[in-house]
Amino acid sequence: MQNNQQRGPPPSQQQQQPQLQQPQFQGSFNCYEAFPATSPPDAQFYQQQPNQNTFLPPPQQQQIQQQQTSSQNQQSNDELSGYMAIGDPQQQQQQQSQPLQQPPPSQGHLQQQQQQLPPQGGYYYYQQPNIGQISNNNQSAFGFQSNLRSLPGGNQQMSAIQPQLPEQSMQSQFMQPMPPHGALMSNNQQQQQQKRKEVYRYTAPHELYSCSWSMRPEQHLKFRIAVGSFIEEYNNKISIVQLREEQGDFLHIGTFDHPYPSTKILWIPDPKGAYPDLMATTGDYLRLWRVGGHHGASLEVMLNNNRTSDYCAPLTSSDWNETDVSLIGTSSIDTTCTIWQIETGQVVGNTARATEGTVKTQLIAHDKEVYDIAFSKLGTGREIFASVGADGSVRMFDLRHMEYSTILFEEPNRKPLLRLAWNRQDHNYLATFAKGSNEAYILDIRVPSMPIATLKNHSASVSGLAWAPHSSAHICTAGDDSQALIWDLRNMPRPVDDPILAYAAGGEINHIAWSTIFTDWISICYGNQLELLRV
Repeated sequence: MQNNQQRGPPPSQQQQQPQLQQPQFQGSFNCYEAFPATSPPDAQFYQQQPNQNTFLPPPQQQQIQQQQTSSQNQQSNDELSGYMAIGDPQQQQQQQSQPLQQPPPSQGHLQQQQQQLPPQGGYYYYQQPNIGQISNNNQSAFGFQSNLRSLPGGNQQMSAIQPQLPEQSMQSQFMQPMPPHGALMSNNQQQQQQKRKEVYRYTAPHELYSCSWSMRPEQHLKFRIAVGSFIEEYNNKISIVQLREEQGDFLHIGTFDHPYPSTKILWIPDPKGAYPDLMATTGDYLRLWRVGGHHGASLEVMLNNNRTSDYCAPLTSSDWNETDVSLIGTSSIDTTCTIWQIETGQVVGNTARATEGTVKTQLIAHDKEVYDIAFSKLGTGREIFASVGADGSVRMFDLRHMEYSTILFEEPNRKPLLRLAWNRQDHNYLATFAKGSNEAYILDIRVPSMPIATLKNHSASVSGLAWAPHSSAHICTAGDDSQALIWDLRNMPRPVDDPILAYAAGGEINHIAWSTIFTDWISICYGNQLELLRV
């Protein structure tokens, strides 16, 4: 939802004096380089030329004029909103601390006007307002602005992101810090400025499809993301990158080859760092990778449950059990789901295999292809999982009672259901969406057969969804309309009409993931771009 703004007259009808944009404030004194509304942020700062006729009056004259037109009890607008001034800011501060003097009565209007002229070559700078008057304003006057914006009726407690302007007007609202008289910003100030970014972007040399966040707790391993390519060939790539928030960029850790595009990438769910640093991928087979080395990771083991045939049924998705990390589930187009038992240990010598896997259970889950599988934390968190498939149904299974399953939901038009996700806080809820549909369904396993909420705000097909790891009432959906929408579901079963936050990406979003460890970050993939969004 972009804000509607009234456009002013064309440049030919505007005043010759540059229109300075209203900045956001900090409770400190700084100098700012001001840009006109038609100039990009990297334009050079203005210097007053001797032959110009229009000047901004210095602070002393502004306050004198205000005292002449207002009572002593009235606060000046400059104390509340600041003002533009010209000259040396340090000298202006010293002059403001001295009593103001009226010009002698004998001076004419021309002489008074000459006193208002700044020294030749003086800088425009912005005088901040009185700190006491704006103690409640915590906005920054500089930083990276994103397209993530709040929608009407949104929950402002959910996010610190404020409504943003359309992209075409962002440059005209940019205020860039200018160090006074050659003083450079310290490294700490530059780092703080970088940390205010709301969007970080990584550009890959190929199309991206899947992405996944690492859960390792070590400081030097935080903000690691694995991204998989989508190349219509046998040879594909998986890259591991790491966000360096202090520097404001990504560190490329490594890239390794992967047969066919990876339909799912998983990091071992190990927030305590007790197990080897592993990754799992699905495509033609389930593969486990040990992270490290020059290429980012090396193949640990390839798991195949059909060794009697040279052909394999492609795997559409997988899930790593967070309660018992020895369990990995996969779904396949051959209508089956397979639960693998993974055994991890320390390497003994150079030839011993550190990780092995055996089939714990394989079952025919659907009448047609199975497109997704996800473990639930119901009960002990080890036995229950759900799946969706081309038959348009959501089915729930219990590893302790494999003789039957529960059909939780069937799509009214029997459209294939592509993905599902369990609520991470309230395990009675899950979400899914159908192929070619712009709607996402919220299901309650206690009320089967009918969704308790339908999210309808996408204008094109939904392509992914992710629950908030720290809230039971928030979910993010992504679609081919290039939008990522965050919804507040606290008022269910009442209808949920509009999302509370929306982000407009640069293309159709292929994948979305909400970080389990860094809960205020969401990753999306579109085209050859990976973007990290602060929410």
